[in-house]
Parts: sequence; C-alpha cells; structure tokens
Amino acid sequence: MQKMKTKKSAAKRFKVTGTGKLVRNKAYKRHILTKKSTKRKRGLRHAGLVDETQVKTMKRIMPYA
Repeated sequence: MQKMKTKKSAAKRFKVTGTGKLVRNKAYKRHILTKKSTKRKRGLRHAGLVDETQVKTMKRIMPYA
C-alpha cells in the first residue's frame, strides 16, 4: 500500500502542538493597516488555534503532522 500524500499548502500554514492541537496564523494583517486600530493589529500578531469543527479535516490532509 502506498503512502498518503500531505497537502503541502496546509503543511506550510499549520503547526501541531505537543498536545496535538493545530496552530494557525490570523488573517487580515497583510495590507490596509492604516484604518485598523493598534489594539486590533497587536491581537493579530499572536497565533490562534484551528476551530474544533475543522480539526478533523486538517488532520486528514496532513496525515503525518
């Protein structure tokens, strides 16, 4: 039986914590930053966790992560 392939785009975007949770970067921090408040931009710096409803899908496309 052949190996399963990892979706490389997902592997670049998500990391797995020691407890098996998925970590992601937050969106809306790339451009048009002048109208966003400093507090909002500061909050976007920190990584967030992938929602529980999406974890099963993410684990399927990254079988070896």
